[in-house]
Amino acid sequence: MLGEQIGEETGKVIVRRVVAGEGRPKVEVSVQSNGKLLGVETRGMVTYTATVRADGSVYGEGQGIVTGKNGEAAMMRVAGAGRLSGGAVSYRGAAYFESESEKWKRLNTIAVVYEYEADADGNARSKSWEWK
Repeated sequence: MLGEQIGEETGKVIVRRVVAGEGRPKVEVSVQSNGKLLGVETRGMVTYTATVRADGSVYGEGQGIVTGKNGEAAMMRVAGAGRLSGGAVSYRGAAYFESESEKWKRLNTIAVVYEYEADADGNARSKSWEWK
């Protein structure tokens, strides 16, 4: 069951590149963002690698860091599945955080589910919820 919404971000895709791999094509994407996480204003960066599947769907995994305006910091690992559409991408997935910051310690014990959208011009936005 979804719990409260705990985050929201807007950002920009800053790097897209095809990377060598076995089998299906893979794309590496880096995104910089601004938003809020548990009420704290944030800046974030995530890099993920997405595999394009035979049916045109995508599966991606990545990692990133988010920092708060008062010195908070958290690392995260993300995974999601979605679809491509005319250069845009839409994902649904889960994120797991690790933080020593007092305001974000609770992230260490929860799964966070998210919706992520990026348009063909690289404008990205996401929302996240605690998964209860």
